[in-house]
Amino acid sequence: MTSKNKSPKAKAKKTKPEDLTYPLERARALGLWGLVQAWDEVEGESWIETLLDLEEKERKRRSLERRMRSAKIRHFKPMCDFEWGWPKKIDKDLVDEVLRLDFLPEGANVILVGPNGVGKTMIAQNIAHQAVLAGKTVRMVTASELLCDLAAQDGAMALLRRLRRYANPGLLVIDELGYLSSSTRHADLLFEVVTRRYQEQRPIVLTTNKPFSEWGEVFPSAACVVTLVDRLIHRSEIIHIDGDSYRHKEAKERNEQRVKTRTKKCPA
Repeated sequence: MTSKNKSPKAKAKKTKPEDLTYPLERARALGLWGLVQAWDEVEGESWIETLLDLEEKERKRRSLERRMRSAKIRHFKPMCDFEWGWPKKIDKDLVDEVLRLDFLPEGANVILVGPNGVGKTMIAQNIAHQAVLAGKTVRMVTASELLCDLAAQDGAMALLRRLRRYANPGLLVIDELGYLSSSTRHADLLFEVVTRRYQEQRPIVLTTNKPFSEWGEVFPSAACVVTLVDRLIHRSEIIHIDGDSYRHKEAKERNEQRVKTRTKKCPA
C-alpha cells in the first residue's frame, strides 16, 4: 500500500511531528470529518487553528446553554448578595468549600438544614450554578415536584425511564424537603433515587427545614426512613443554618420604605 492510500490518522502518526498532528487530533475530536479527510490538502494553512478555536468556543457555549436550561435553577441571587451577618448560625468556611465544589470528586452529598427563609435555597442554587459552569450536568427540582413526577408514572417501564432523569445527572439538587407531609409511596420513590445515586457515588444537594430526627413526620409509617437518612449522610457535608427569616426582614424593610414614601408625598 502506498502512502497516498493511507488514512490521515495513520499518516499523521507516522510522519508528522507532535506539534503538527495536534490540530488534526482536535479536528477529529470535534468530528470535523470533512476537514480530517482533506488534511493532506489543507495541512499548514493559517486558518486551521482559527477554525478549530471558533468551533470549540461555539460548542462550549452551546453546551453551557443546554446544561443551564436543563438544570432548571430558576432566578437566584448570587452569593455576593448573601448577608452573612443575618443568620444566627452558619459555617461560612464550609459554605465556601462546597461552593468550590470540593465535594464533587468524592461523590459526597451536601445537606442544608434550617428554618424557612435563612438562605438554604439561595446557597443550593449557587452550588448548582457553579457546577454547570464547571461542565457538570445538573438538575434542580423541589422535593414535591420530584415525588409527584415519579408517582404519576404509569407502569414499571415508565417509572424506570423517569428514575433515570434524576439518577443520571452529575449533580441532583432537591429543594424544600419536609415542607409537606408525604406518603409511604413517596418515601419509597425518594429512597430509590437516593439509593441509585449512592451506589454510583453521584452527589445530591438537599435542603430541608426538618432535622433528621423529624423525618418520620415527613414520611409517616415509611419503613425506609432510617436507611434513607443513613445513605444521605454517609458521605455528606451537613450545613446547619439558624436564624430568623430573611424574607420577613425584607418585607418589613419594604413596608417601612413605602410608609416613608407616602409620608413624603402627603406631609401632615
